[in-house]
Amino acid sequence: MKINIALVGAFLVGFALPAAAQTTTSYYVVQDVKTKKCEIVDQKPVSKEMTVVGGDGVIYHSRTEAENALKTVKVCHTE
Repeated sequence: MKINIALVGAFLVGFALPAAAQTTTSYYVVQDVKTKKCEIVDQKPVSKEMTVVGGDGVIYHSRTEAENALKTVKVCHTE
């Protein structure tokens, strides 16, 4: 009985850890102040050379989500 409980516990931890690690990654769409080029980064910029596009509170939880947002941000497109 104790072995079954231990196996169930290990099984649950095995699923919980990768899910927790995946949700901690954040992506930001940022723009270089000098060149006006936009890119996706996985850390919030702290220097004045890069600025977060779309406001300070915009955080994307997957790279795909950030890539889709990058396509729609008007300041990132040259006309």
